[in-house]
Amino acid sequence: MSVEVDALLQEAKESIEAAQNYRSELQQRLHGLNQARKQVRGSSGQAREALRKHFTELQVAAGRLLNERLAALLAEVDAIETDSIRPLDDCQSLIEHGVGQADELLREGEAALRSGLGEKEDKLGSFTKKALHIQLDSLPEVPALVDVPCVSAQLDDSLLGLLRERVSRHGSVSSHPPVQIEELQERPGSILVRWCKVDEDFAAADYRLQYRRCGSGGQYEDAYIGRDCEFLVLHLDPHTEHLFRVCARGEGRTEWSPWSIPQTGYTTLAPHEWHPGTEGYILSSRRNIAMRNDSSPSRCPVLYSNAPTYFCGQTLTFKISAAGQLDRRDSLGVCVEGESGPESLQRDQAVCISTSGAVFVNGKEMTNQLPAITVGSTVTFDMEVVNLFPISNNNLSDGGNFKLRVTIGSGNREVVFDWLVDQAVDCLYFACSFVHSGWKVLVF
Repeated sequence: MSVEVDALLQEAKESIEAAQNYRSELQQRLHGLNQARKQVRGSSGQAREALRKHFTELQVAAGRLLNERLAALLAEVDAIETDSIRPLDDCQSLIEHGVGQADELLREGEAALRSGLGEKEDKLGSFTKKALHIQLDSLPEVPALVDVPCVSAQLDDSLLGLLRERVSRHGSVSSHPPVQIEELQERPGSILVRWCKVDEDFAAADYRLQYRRCGSGGQYEDAYIGRDCEFLVLHLDPHTEHLFRVCARGEGRTEWSPWSIPQTGYTTLAPHEWHPGTEGYILSSRRNIAMRNDSSPSRCPVLYSNAPTYFCGQTLTFKISAAGQLDRRDSLGVCVEGESGPESLQRDQAVCISTSGAVFVNGKEMTNQLPAITVGSTVTFDMEVVNLFPISNNNLSDGGNFKLRVTIGSGNREVVFDWLVDQAVDCLYFACSFVHSGWKVLVF
């Protein structure tokens, strides 16, 4: 009987645990549902506010433009009227003056006719002279109506039709942004952001990526604008959350699309840093940029990373922002140990590429060669573990017991080879060495 009770108790406990898990899962889904409802409600409210604000601004701006145009046209009418009336006023003054002279002459003539015989001759003579002086046969010319302005306003009724057609297509509402962030991949001191189109009908010409630190309350800042669908955001502090968002601009358009739903990402990997205090090199404040500042033709000092921060499976990138004189001993690469003794990276337990494009594996030059390194060059190293088991004794003469597959890329070319090392490693030092000053390299 006790066995049956124990079995029932165990079954009850399992059912209770299952019910608790089931309730927890339902509560999580309910929370997700509430978040989804909050996003729909919140984004709808923001869209309404954006529409009202935009169209209110358009109404104000359109009213201002129409008032400005009306004022300009009225000013044109005023100017034409003023310029046209002035000569008519002058002509009217001349005619009115002539009418006054004629009235005065008529009065004198009538008075001369009414005068007595003794003075009639003198008055008639004086009147005749005055009449000749006034030139009664000379009349001012009055312009014909066809020769003076007849002001009119020409108004194109098609403007309203054009406005109606443009307004009917102005603005749009979408349930989803045309672009969404697809992946946030942590890198040393950085995050690789990848995005993709979710609206296949949207023809994107450019993308715009922004980010900001979580909890800072600051504004988003641009990280990238261009045609690529991924970008590595550098100079991020480890274990610090950042928000990322992306939008797009359509072909032939000037405005940007709505932003994607912000995604939170962070990196747990410490940033790549050069080792400070190496003679002949100066570093940037973040120690990710090194510059050769002291030439010594007899020496080729190697600058190592501060720690073995390059892990297999990642991509290590060197970018050359300034270049000096070439030397066959110049190199960029990775190594098992950050030794301070050797004055060359072209040695055992290291793989590197020289500035001439030659590739060295454990100090031996390969037959394959990459493009020469110059200003703007980007060199990448990718490695994966081929095996973690000792290779047979027949291969010990090759100089190693463990194998890594290495891919070095430079320009539009790459070489792939297997690198034998003496011990199993999952993290490596990176390094550079330059003979002459002027070289400047960024690592990420």
